[in-house]
Amino acid sequence: MKKICLLGATGSVGTNTIQVVQSYPNLFEIVAFSFHENERKGRKLIELLKPKVVAVKSQEMAQRLKLDYPKVRFTYEEEGLSELVVIEEVDTVVTALMGSIGLVPTLTAIEAGKEIALANKETLVIAGDLVMGLASKKNVKIFPLDSEHSAIFQCLQGENINHVSQLLITASGGSFRDYSRADLANVSVADALNHPNWSMGEKITVDSASMMNKGLEVIEARWLFDMDYDKIKILLHRESIVHSLVQFVDGTIKAQLGASDMREPIQYALGFPERMPIKEPHFFDLAAIGQLHFEEMDFQRFPLLQLAFDTGRIGGTAPTVMNAANEIAVKAFIQKKISFLDIERLVYKAVYQEKELQKPDLAILLEVDKDTREKVLSWI
Repeated sequence: MKKICLLGATGSVGTNTIQVVQSYPNLFEIVAFSFHENERKGRKLIELLKPKVVAVKSQEMAQRLKLDYPKVRFTYEEEGLSELVVIEEVDTVVTALMGSIGLVPTLTAIEAGKEIALANKETLVIAGDLVMGLASKKNVKIFPLDSEHSAIFQCLQGENINHVSQLLITASGGSFRDYSRADLANVSVADALNHPNWSMGEKITVDSASMMNKGLEVIEARWLFDMDYDKIKILLHRESIVHSLVQFVDGTIKAQLGASDMREPIQYALGFPERMPIKEPHFFDLAAIGQLHFEEMDFQRFPLLQLAFDTGRIGGTAPTVMNAANEIAVKAFIQKKISFLDIERLVYKAVYQEKELQKPDLAILLEVDKDTREKVLSWI
């Protein structure tokens, strides 16, 4: 029985993780989880999962929930997340939080020797060097939950990493893949959230439309697989059937294909190295699909993707600045305070106004993250 702490239980990845756990109650149990603002759904999950500890947004919410669920211990705010991951009986921490808030509890979990199932890109974007260094020191395994990184991880099983010539990460192109630059000037929030292939949260869907999401995945792949940026390539693949590919020095390419179903990478990570049947699988028939298409990525069309490569190569605090600026800008766009193209304008402005610091420690990274957010907010 693998005991799980689920950070971000009410989001898309959290919901799919719970479905996987419920499919195999003899193998997995969620003993602790967190949620932020969705108290209605959080209450349902408390009743469903019967956890021992739950982390929530505020002390007021914790006190309110304690009255109705006296057997549950409640923690709150960011400190509560770190309390959650160090519970002694927890084996695996599923980090399904959105944004930089996932960094500190993930580091805390690694320090405590917990296995990590990672869906929080920002953790490695902000502090990949620190996170992977600590994981190596503590001999902690980090399993990727993103479909693209899970695909690469699966393709690398049984292979020598030194035989890899490049990682090929696929991108659907997002909601605006057929829009010109001129078309983007007047797109709405509803347009951005209309993803053609995946059902995801608002922030990640907007990031997909701008290709920032794919940029974050590039930096994440660099750290997960210890791969130079020159060996990471993005392919536009509209069908989202091939989740990613690995090319080897002899020219061979291995690809992982599957339905657009987040349960697959989650179940693979939680059950590794075993493969288990997906309960109620989505229809997937290559003969019915018929054809698969791949295109070169247009970096002029998606400048934030180029920026991610650039900041990744610069390193230090540069990716932290980029990520923080993007989080604030995307939130402002969703709130209809800025236009879609203002997102990239603000992110570029933040990155190129800041002189990066090399080899920052955690305190510096958190300070840079905070300062960048305040600066971008003042511009908005």
